[in-house]
Amino acid sequence: MNLSRIRKPLEIIYVLLIVVMAAATVIENVKGTLFVQQSVYGSWWFMALWALLAALAIAYILKRHVHRWNILLLHAAMVVMLLGALLTHLTAYQGIVHLRGDQPSNEVEQMTSMTETTRRTLPFYVRLDRFEKLNHVGTDAAADYVTRFVIMDGPRSVHAQVSMNKIYHYRGIRFYQASYDTDNQGSYLSVNSDPWGIPVTYTGYALFFVALLWLLVDPKGTFRSLCRELAASDSFGNALGIILLLSLSLPAKAQTTIPEKTADRFGHLLINYNERICPVQTFALDFTQKLYGRRSYEGRSAEQVLFSWIFYPQEWNNEPFIRVKNKEMRRQFGLPDHASVNAFFRNGSYILGPALVEYGQGNNDTFHKACADIDGKLALVMQLRQGDPLSLFPYTFHDGTTQWFSPFEKYPKRLPRREILFFRNVFPLIYGQLLQGNNGTVDEILMKIGEYQQKEGGKSLPSRLAYRAEIIYNACPLATVLFVVNLTLGILGIILVFWNRFSFLPLKILLGLSFAALTFLLALRWIITGNIPMGNGYETMLSVAWMTQLATLIYIICTRKGSGLMTAFAFLLSGFFLLVSHLSMMDPAMGPLVPVLNSPLLSIHVSFMMMSYALLALTFLCGVMGLLSKRRAGPLQLLSRIFLYPAIVTLGIGIFLGAVWANVSWGNYWSWDPKETWALITFMIYAVALHTQSLPWLKLPHHYHLLMTLAFLSIVMTYFGVNYFLSGMHSYA
Repeated sequence: MNLSRIRKPLEIIYVLLIVVMAAATVIENVKGTLFVQQSVYGSWWFMALWALLAALAIAYILKRHVHRWNILLLHAAMVVMLLGALLTHLTAYQGIVHLRGDQPSNEVEQMTSMTETTRRTLPFYVRLDRFEKLNHVGTDAAADYVTRFVIMDGPRSVHAQVSMNKIYHYRGIRFYQASYDTDNQGSYLSVNSDPWGIPVTYTGYALFFVALLWLLVDPKGTFRSLCRELAASDSFGNALGIILLLSLSLPAKAQTTIPEKTADRFGHLLINYNERICPVQTFALDFTQKLYGRRSYEGRSAEQVLFSWIFYPQEWNNEPFIRVKNKEMRRQFGLPDHASVNAFFRNGSYILGPALVEYGQGNNDTFHKACADIDGKLALVMQLRQGDPLSLFPYTFHDGTTQWFSPFEKYPKRLPRREILFFRNVFPLIYGQLLQGNNGTVDEILMKIGEYQQKEGGKSLPSRLAYRAEIIYNACPLATVLFVVNLTLGILGIILVFWNRFSFLPLKILLGLSFAALTFLLALRWIITGNIPMGNGYETMLSVAWMTQLATLIYIICTRKGSGLMTAFAFLLSGFFLLVSHLSMMDPAMGPLVPVLNSPLLSIHVSFMMMSYALLALTFLCGVMGLLSKRRAGPLQLLSRIFLYPAIVTLGIGIFLGAVWANVSWGNYWSWDPKETWALITFMIYAVALHTQSLPWLKLPHHYHLLMTLAFLSIVMTYFGVNYFLSGMHSYA
């Protein structure tokens, strides 16, 4: 009876905290970050809820006489983390110091409310030595921000330096690179002092890591017991269903065709595109895909299309090349699925003009967003006609800096006259030779441009390996092929399993081949960008698909047995993730990472998070199949729980590795960003499923599978809801 009196309020507060945190992320999107920081996360009642939860949990554990050390350590670690957070709240301070010129400062500005700030004095002075914005060679993309400054502490002077992901410690105070003046003559440093909270919190993290790993390796633990039970079992599987895709093909002929050989040579030149140096082929593919919706047009390669648009723009004005996806837009303006450039100009006016004015005034419904999207496509056409995107010509100055120029831009005075004449005249020269039909001469000119690029490109040029990798990557839309193949094999495999006309071995081999192909695709992107392929929504979806297949293959190898149904669902699930990556809201374009994201710690954090998402997706499949098939519900519950334990471990490690990275980069190990909050909510929801002893109803397969199915909504919210609909540092919207 006493135990029940503790458990009921414990459950209520646990659920209440989840609801409050979820609501706060939505309120933040409306009211702003500062509002929820002060009204929710920083409020006395929110802290009281956490304190009450911890107190009740301790009382419940003591009352139940829990003696398993890993369970005790896990919950003790959480209490230590809450204590560290309390110490941070009570004793720490954070603010901004602005350094400019040679004027020393010891004033730190802190925001105390939505409209008020206060000033705190440092026990020493800080003076700016120099601020530098370092760019990737040959581009304007920032590689790092570096501030060199001097700490003047009485008679003592200390030279210090901070940059993104590299902080400086002095007398218990940490300095971070925060921002800089637009003229690059001043720098803003974040100042953080938390001498008590961070050590206690990090101690909690360390204990938490140990306890999580202990859950997996403890020979007397539940996870190892489940594995032994599975090894003795002959039936298991999992599930999901459905997806369809259609592809468009339409119309017309351009009046002028560029020879494929010439266009291919043009595509192998280099260009400064998307703030990185890459083959023109990449820009051509993006141009054709963005405007037409496919990689080619009426049998013409993307390189032929781009080359023809550059030199014969008038001939393209009436080509149905601009894809119009929005039905309302097509209906209102009388447009086909693919419209010409001229179709948007009638009676001397731009038909999208009024809608764009309304869009600029805040009307952001689907129709107006579609109009803005088409306007962006037409703007790209106009820019191409002016030569703006065609930064094909590098020049390395005497100071070692390399800059890439387009044919018709305004050149700096220090650029030699000879180079200016070459840049301005080479395209008219090519056009003249095309008019005369001298394609051989055009090929020679393009070859000379390539030689010039190699001579003047300097350190901005990609390595030969990266260049070849990108050419191979562009040759085939491997991700698109894989999502079609994987979905097809998944659906076919399920049909054959239920018809009992299935051989497991061929599907297992095909899964291995699909995994190898996806590994090859990710390796190419890694080589091309030089960064682990988890830098955007597109890449993380590829990585989740890869980890889903990896988890299935490891399971098959380790257990030395396999389920045809499980393998089929691995195909379905990976195909689903690849399909999601294929959606238009995820941009496959590659570019340099912003400096703060260029951290090995961040890559490890994202890897663990993606691994957990893949494993939790498998528990979702088990849940769906368990609800649909009572006969398989028991074995599916066993399989789901085996996936759940490593999923919880990787999710927990991923969350707190992210906290450590945030502390190194931003000065806050936990800032209640919506992504952080929803990751914590997800962890708390899935952690419920581990408590089968305290919650006996979870032992029933139907109840367990229902929880696993509904819990996956938190994953959907964490990834898609936060990334595309809520505000915060993780938002892509």
